[in-house]
Amino acid sequence: MKETPDAAGITGKPEIIVRNLGLTVDEKVILKDIDLTLPYGKKLGVMGRTGSGKTALLKCLSRFFDATTGEVFINGKNIKFLKIEEVRRQFGWVYQDVFLFSNTVDANIAFYDPEKDSKEKVRKCAECAEAHSFIMKLSDGYETVVGEKGHGLSGGQKQRLSIARALYKDAPILLLDDATSALDLSTEAKILSNLNKDYPDITLVISAHRASSVVNCDEIIYLENGIILERGTHTELMKLKGAYAKVFEEQQASYKEAL
Repeated sequence: MKETPDAAGITGKPEIIVRNLGLTVDEKVILKDIDLTLPYGKKLGVMGRTGSGKTALLKCLSRFFDATTGEVFINGKNIKFLKIEEVRRQFGWVYQDVFLFSNTVDANIAFYDPEKDSKEKVRKCAECAEAHSFIMKLSDGYETVVGEKGHGLSGGQKQRLSIARALYKDAPILLLDDATSALDLSTEAKILSNLNKDYPDITLVISAHRASSVVNCDEIIYLENGIILERGTHTELMKLKGAYAKVFEEQQASYKEAL
């Protein structure tokens, strides 16, 4: 990943445009002919089965991968000619697999700005991520020390801490990459509702296997073998009766069976 000597900065709220994006790794096509427009504040859902290219797309947006073909623009400028640090600063990432630092809960949440660790801000982010209540039940609350593997915490608790950490960064774009997969549907719904209420203006990109994660997005794209097979709102895709509708109906049926 190289930065050009005259790489530019980023000013203003980020608007992303993706044109004819393709990604090939070791002669395997990961993404092909991806076109997207993400004005600031848009909520985009990215659905698809394992290996469909969801995570790869998010990494191209934030320049952790360089596209093989096509272009990604932020505010009209190709990201290959922008300062890498400034591109990355636009994004708050939450991965499915959470890495916690061997430090206090408070320090883990305030990781992006440890010198200005604000207890009030930490709590606000934790509350939005539905983490405050379980944190207060830990032995030392926010001062509880957790290990890198989050010993003693459940997968869902670790994911909620990771969401709180990303919110603390105050990035204008939040990328959730299967970030609620370990949570029950009720907790997931509360977090998504909190995000819409507390951070209504940010751009939100949700990559997920569960349709419940993306039903309220402004647009949903369904990836298959690296291409956009379907796109539209939840209502539009359900009327289409294609791949997305099939997955949604299968998941709804399995939830009802589990009750």
